[in-house]
Amino acid sequence: MLIPYKDIQSRIKKLAKQISSDYADSEPVFIGVLNGVIFFFADLIKELTIPSKIDFIRASSYGSDTSSSGSINITKDVEISIQGKPVIIVEDIVDTGLTLTKITDMLRERDPESIRICTLIDKMERREKIISIDYYGFRIDKGFLVGYGLDHDERYRYLKDIHTLSASH
Repeated sequence: MLIPYKDIQSRIKKLAKQISSDYADSEPVFIGVLNGVIFFFADLIKELTIPSKIDFIRASSYGSDTSSSGSINITKDVEISIQGKPVIIVEDIVDTGLTLTKITDMLRERDPESIRICTLIDKMERREKIISIDYYGFRIDKGFLVGYGLDHDERYRYLKDIHTLSASH
């Protein structure tokens, strides 16, 4: 086990408090990146003290492997208008930065007021694109993580804590 559930929840409360303070006079649109973000996204939204709108986008790059293929496919797009609105993209983990770069570039074309990034895990090991992370739960140097929504080939999402997947998994 790398990060216990109680530490995850404590950190989410702090993130929600900071975001609520930063956006006290606006109504941001939170866009969750499916599928891994579902647990983090729900827990974060429940802790906010500001009005907000939510939507989701789905992107895939991993398949069954433990490293990004580098090819990013958008399989579900945002359905609400973000034009002129502050947007916060919520991710479970930022690894290479390729997926988030594609999503950010795509959303920027829709003329939002601003785009910020909130991620549970900021993992630096395989970063290929420079990404400005505005809010993060935990910084991790390396390892393939599972649990609390993070998966390997759609397995392990159900684990409450975050674990490092061993090479033999």
